Amino acid sequence: MAHQAGGQRPAPRPVPETCETQAYLQDYAVLLDALACPSLVVDHRWDVVMANGAFETLFRGMRPQASSMPGDNFLRFVLFHPDAGDVLGEHEQGWCLPMLAHLRSALETFGHDQELQAIRRDIAQDPLMEAAYRQGLPHWIRAVGENATRLDGAVRQLRHPDPRRGLCECRIIDETPDILRDLGYRRLTMVLRENRRSAAPVRRPRRPRAQRGTAGHLTIVRSPQD
Repeated sequence: MAHQAGGQRPAPRPVPETCETQAYLQDYAVLLDALACPSLVVDHRWDVVMANGAFETLFRGMRPQASSMPGDNFLRFVLFHPDAGDVLGEHEQGWCLPMLAHLRSALETFGHDQELQAIRRDIAQDPLMEAAYRQGLPHWIRAVGENATRLDGAVRQLRHPDPRRGLCECRIIDETPDILRDLGYRRLTMVLRENRRSAAPVRRPRRPRAQRGTAGHLTIVRSPQD
C-alpha cells in the first residue's frame, strides 16, 4: 500500500473476513501472474493490491523512493517518481495529465479520503504540478475531449527494458470481474503491441533524484512565476 505524505505507511485496506473471498483473491493472484502482459489490481486510491511478474519486470529499473514506487501506489508513481518517464513514453501528455484527471474524479467521489487528500497536498507543494492540475488539465480536456481521460481502450507508449521491444505501444484494458468490483478494486492490463517503429528512439537522460513530495518533471504547464 502507499505511504502517507508524512512518510508513515497507513494500515492495509481491510479485506472482508471470509474464507471464500480470501481464497478468491489468492487464486486471482495466481491467474494474474500467469499473464504475459503487465497487469495490476488497484483500489480507488490507486494503491496496488496485486501485480504480476510482467508488471514488476517492466518497472524493475526504478530507483527506490519513499512514497512513489510503482508497486505501492501507481498514481503517485506516475506523478512523482523521477524515473517514471524512463518507462512511460510521452509521460506528461500520455500519463500525467490523464492520471491527474483520475485524481480529480476520485476526489469528487471520495473527497474525505486521507490518502487522496495527501496526494493533492503534494501536488500543491510543487508549482509546476499545481499549475498543471489547476490550469493545464482543464485546458487539455477542452482540447482533446473527456474521452482522452479514459483508461479502458487507451493506447499509451512504454519503454520496455527488453531491448527487443524498446519503445512500444500498449493498449490498456480494464477487465474487472464482479467480485473485485464489489471490493472497490479494478484490474488494468497493459497489452503490449508489436513495435512498428523503424528507428530506435534516443533514451532521454536520467533526471536527478527529486526530493520526496515534489514532482519536478512537468514542463507542459509553466508555473505562474515563469
